[in-house]
Amino acid sequence: MKKVVKTLSYSRRRNNRDDTQASGTPAWMVTYGDMVTQVLLFFVLLFSLSTVDAKKFDLALISLQESLGILQGGQTVVERDFLEAGDIGQAAADEEERELKLLQSRLDNLIEDYDIEGIQVSMDERGITIRFIEGVLFDSGKARLKENAKSILDKIAPVLKSCYHHLRVEGHTDNLPISTREFPSNWELSTTRAVNVIRYFIEKHRFSPYTLSAAGYGEYRPIAPNDTEKHRALNRRVDIIVLRTDLEDKEPK
Repeated sequence: MKKVVKTLSYSRRRNNRDDTQASGTPAWMVTYGDMVTQVLLFFVLLFSLSTVDAKKFDLALISLQESLGILQGGQTVVERDFLEAGDIGQAAADEEERELKLLQSRLDNLIEDYDIEGIQVSMDERGITIRFIEGVLFDSGKARLKENAKSILDKIAPVLKSCYHHLRVEGHTDNLPISTREFPSNWELSTTRAVNVIRYFIEKHRFSPYTLSAAGYGEYRPIAPNDTEKHRALNRRVDIIVLRTDLEDKEPK
């Protein structure tokens, strides 16, 4: 009787082994599949518990797909045609475009609600430009923020701080020369104005210095000919640029 039971047990084990081999699935695949599932779950858990840049998350997901290939040239756990790099880049760009349009709308509404004059908001290939025309932030030939200018920046700062984009402040002048002890040329005037806006954001509103940059272009980036007083007034301006992500990546680290 014992011999019969032993024979039946051996026969079952052999049949199970034969079924597994017949299915074409190696035994190690079961363990591998469990491991892959756990890795994916862990990755999703980390993502759900943190705020991750969408673009960086997409790149990390591609890397995870490639690393989980069974053999070189084999299939990954997630098929490549499901998440192509081009589709990821386009999706990230579309999402950023929606985000920037929402930010522009918030700024337009704020300017309208507070009836702020002398500010223009536009969007182009660099991102969003908030343009302060002549006299809004500084007196002529000066780089000290006006008291009314601080009030305007106080209203705009919370909106800019919430968007998590890098900001670049750019100072511009007309082509009329300046030569004082404080500002030997328009370079110094335009640069100092940009830096003073940056300093105000950092000191008053606790902006991260790592997300800010300043540039002074003097008279060398005009938006109108310097042939009339009206045109020169257009060139005397300060721009705050909310940079798109691809331009942020090109900023010095």
